[in-house]
Amino acid sequence: MTAGAPQDQLDELLAHARTILPDVTDLRRRLHRHPELGLHLPRTQEAVCAALADIGLTPVRGKALSSVTATIDGAAPGPTVLLRADMDALPQQEETGLEFASEVPGRMHACGHDMHTSMLVGAARLLAARTERLAGRVVLMFQPAEESDGGALHMIEEGVLTPPGGDPVAAAFALHVTTRYPSGTVHLRPGPTFAASDTLHLTVHGAGGHASTPHLALDPIPVACEIVQALQTMITRTVNVFDPAVLTVARIDAGTTTNIIPETARIDGTLRTLSPEARAAVLDSLRRVVHNVAAAHGATATVELSEGYPPVVNDTDFAAATTRWATAALGTERVHRLAEPFMGAEDFSYVLEHVPGTMAFLGTRPPGQPPENAPDFHSNRVVFDEPAMATGTALYAAVACGHLAR
Repeated sequence: MTAGAPQDQLDELLAHARTILPDVTDLRRRLHRHPELGLHLPRTQEAVCAALADIGLTPVRGKALSSVTATIDGAAPGPTVLLRADMDALPQQEETGLEFASEVPGRMHACGHDMHTSMLVGAARLLAARTERLAGRVVLMFQPAEESDGGALHMIEEGVLTPPGGDPVAAAFALHVTTRYPSGTVHLRPGPTFAASDTLHLTVHGAGGHASTPHLALDPIPVACEIVQALQTMITRTVNVFDPAVLTVARIDAGTTTNIIPETARIDGTLRTLSPEARAAVLDSLRRVVHNVAAAHGATATVELSEGYPPVVNDTDFAAATTRWATAALGTERVHRLAEPFMGAEDFSYVLEHVPGTMAFLGTRPPGQPPENAPDFHSNRVVFDEPAMATGTALYAAVACGHLAR
């Protein structure tokens, strides 16, 4: 880890970011009006490629997905740092009332990926103007399908961590906006920051019959209810509170009408964990509880598990260095240690399985809005404070400048 760029060089990044904020905001609004989903984002890809070309960079399009990469080479040799932004939207109807609200029915940038993308384009402008101060290379990673298909994994398979003509990526950084924190503040921590996510599909198999004679059937519904309760008890009584797990049953589906006992009951939910050890232990316990509770009632059960993203684990040294660089660029009052992990999931985890790095949160709560009344990401009413993008733009650039300082 390098000592970092001189204080005066980091100081000027925020000032420069503020001067280009109108352009960053314009790009953000254009992306926001036309959100796209999944792996294929042709309109978004075109907008990003055009913006990078205007800077003088050479964007490279993905082969099997609408990704974009570009590189910025410093004036001297050195390591390679990756900066990542995700680009995809969510399948929900926007209800913000913004003048630049989504023009595509049933689609919305409700997770702030339009802001991530625009800030990284802005950071590219800052870095392209400072190549003489960089010893190494910056890889810009614009990623589709964070919300659905693990676009980061696809980009790794296409070689984003081993760019041609240079050394493999040695470290990586990403941002995520949130209205949990005041606009323009940065929050990060070493260690687990986002959770692993697994999807559960459980089916209880009984025997159908008439609702008036349950003794002649084997009703799967009360068995399913008991399984739900037993799983919650399992979490509270067998999981170490210092290595937590969250198991949520989000749907129970059984039956067709009021006088028929169904043959099956379906339970769907999600499991969130922060370590591979907790993940494996809880999944093993879950199978045991489901099968044995069903067996206690003479029923059977099947367990289907869909493995999701692994946890995002910030490298301790890189998180500490990022904190220093962020403080130098933004001031001590804007940079805070994240008190606890967020139990949502993020596929930047795949990048961090290969290289050390950090994901940080950027506060975007509009001024004057109480935190308890501020819709956050994945709400179709969320409104992010756009001036915070100057902070995010400067932070992306500060991490690269700090790591690659000559």
